[in-house]
Amino acid sequence: PLDAVVLSHLHGDHFDRVARRGLSREVPMLTTPHAFRRLSRYGFHGVGLPPWTDHLLVRGREELRVEALPGVHARGVLTRLLPPVMGSLMEHRVEGEVRTRIYVSGDTLTGDHLDEITARYPRIDAAVVHLGGTRVLLHTVTMDADQGVDLMRRIPVPTVVPVHHDDYRVFRSSLADFVHRAERAGFAGRVRPVVRGQTVSLLTKT
Repeated sequence: PLDAVVLSHLHGDHFDRVARRGLSREVPMLTTPHAFRRLSRYGFHGVGLPPWTDHLLVRGREELRVEALPGVHARGVLTRLLPPVMGSLMEHRVEGEVRTRIYVSGDTLTGDHLDEITARYPRIDAAVVHLGGTRVLLHTVTMDADQGVDLMRRIPVPTVVPVHHDDYRVFRSSLADFVHRAERAGFAGRVRPVVRGQTVSLLTKT
């Protein structure tokens, strides 16, 4: 059973007809206000989170605080054509003590908004980073290998798990290219690729 679904934005490669049909309406959806307005019409409940706002999930003595972080899906003319996106900070607490912070990038490009995340949260334990270098109308709308390395410079986390890089024909930047460029930048020990069906632990404390 799911406690919640965190959704960076409402695009078919993140939330499709299978998800719409199969997910329980009882599971809260934590997403952008733009996405939540449509999801609520489908019968889902949850919260639309503007940047820097959060939602708290509580189970016994444990809490999971999910905070919406800024994201940039596109620049220039495509800004008007693509929906707003959010990154997410997932902060796990036990009896009020912060145990682990995970950053999930969502479909964002790199940029100064990542510096603001680091300024607010200098200690993040792991990042799940959406890559692929998606190209739409000659514009890049998800981070390619170079932007992924730039994110690692801006948000100095010890563990980076690359995802969302090989599912669609619009991807132009491979996982192998990202791993190679991360190695050249001195970040080889930080990248932890995960294959389908594999589980990677993001916990740093027990």
